[in-house]
Amino acid sequence: MMRNKKWITGLVATGVALVLGACGNGGEETADTSANGGESGEQTIRIGASNVPHAEILEFVAPKLEEEGITLEIETYNDYVIPNVALDEGDLDANYFQHIPFFEEAVAENNYDFVNAGAIHIEPLGAYSQRHESLEDLPEGATVLVSNSTPDHGRVLAILQDAGLITVEEGVDLTTASFDDVAENPRNLQFEYEFDPALMATLLNQDEGDVVFINSNFAVDNDLNPSEDAIALESTSSPYGNIVAVRSEDAENEAIQRLIEELRSQETQDFILETWGGAVVPVTE
Repeated sequence: MMRNKKWITGLVATGVALVLGACGNGGEETADTSANGGESGEQTIRIGASNVPHAEILEFVAPKLEEEGITLEIETYNDYVIPNVALDEGDLDANYFQHIPFFEEAVAENNYDFVNAGAIHIEPLGAYSQRHESLEDLPEGATVLVSNSTPDHGRVLAILQDAGLITVEEGVDLTTASFDDVAENPRNLQFEYEFDPALMATLLNQDEGDVVFINSNFAVDNDLNPSEDAIALESTSSPYGNIVAVRSEDAENEAIQRLIEELRSQETQDFILETWGGAVVPVTE
């Protein structure tokens, strides 16, 4: 998977350049920097993020943190697996790309010793189509294209159920629902859900299905405006907040906590709303 590195430089020590220590990494500390603040009080957080909007939000808060001696080293990923592997292996100190159900499933399946350091924003999942103006226009046997990110399947089902197109089995928790939980499907919608999340916008552009569900980060990364281009959009009250994840040993790290505070600041919330016009919505809990 291609990866781009974006380095946001912080305070530079005079003389020979030092390799900045990672927070909570358990490695050797330099004289000037460490997870909890070295002699100069400088700290570095190596954080993995999706290109949009996560990395752009981090770039926005980086100068403020830099003034306080906290340097962000941002590495971007167009992938939903590698950032957690890199965090687990100590190549990253934190990541910011995943929503809560995805995080919980990844931790359970891989026995990661991670904690949720805090939710920052919601990216409403959208339904897109080159053939139809609304979900209500979907014909008998319409093809519904969904990514292979299983925590998102319940989100799709919730949108379709709200549109009156399907009914999910009574008592099923939509955050963990699968397409096997569909009780009624009167239009015989055909679900295809084996695609990589990053490919969904391409499938839309190639008009591969009647409707394509795309996460907002991939939508905006492909010049789509969810609030204008989607034919249906997930409610912003959904439980799918995008979080900063860290290893458990760093849960109380002061630099991480300061990062969360700045990401949740009013200034950052205003930036998110102004930049993405409702396609990305800030949260404070």
